Amino acid sequence: MNSDQLAALSNIRLAIFDVDGVMTDGRLYLLPDGQEMKVFNSRDGLGLKRLLHAGVELAIISGRSAPVVAERAAALGIKHVYQGHENKLPVFQKIIAETGISAEHSLFTGDDLTDLPVMRAAGLGIAVADAEPQVLAEADLVTTRSGGCGAVREVCEMLLAAQEPAQGAAPE
Repeated sequence: MNSDQLAALSNIRLAIFDVDGVMTDGRLYLLPDGQEMKVFNSRDGLGLKRLLHAGVELAIISGRSAPVVAERAAALGIKHVYQGHENKLPVFQKIIAETGISAEHSLFTGDDLTDLPVMRAAGLGIAVADAEPQVLAEADLVTTRSGGCGAVREVCEMLLAAQEPAQGAAPE
């Protein structure tokens, strides 16, 4: 991580994440009754809780809708959850207005083409390691881990490490 990236991370007050391909590995499990199942990484969850404890606001913007996403977000304490929005930029702008946190103090982590407008609008656009090539090319930072395999935790740890001098170490 270079000094510009570290400086950008140290100013982040709002972390927004896509779901499919970021918080999950992007695979969809469709059950015979029509329900959708997703697999989340529990280590990502601890990272997100640590961010909340450190005072970073969290949000989710997903192009798809699934009840399990709302359940997971509630269990983690994430208040801003928007599902079923393929056009994510207006939702990003709504979150910025609701929280009062400027776009330059936000980050968005994504993996696919529908994430690019928000990645460009946020202060920091992060792509997971297995994101689409165009997304990787435009990202300010790229994780070493893939979506659903610890990429969210990696973002959380980078953010916490960058903010540690200002906030003190986040408790375990």
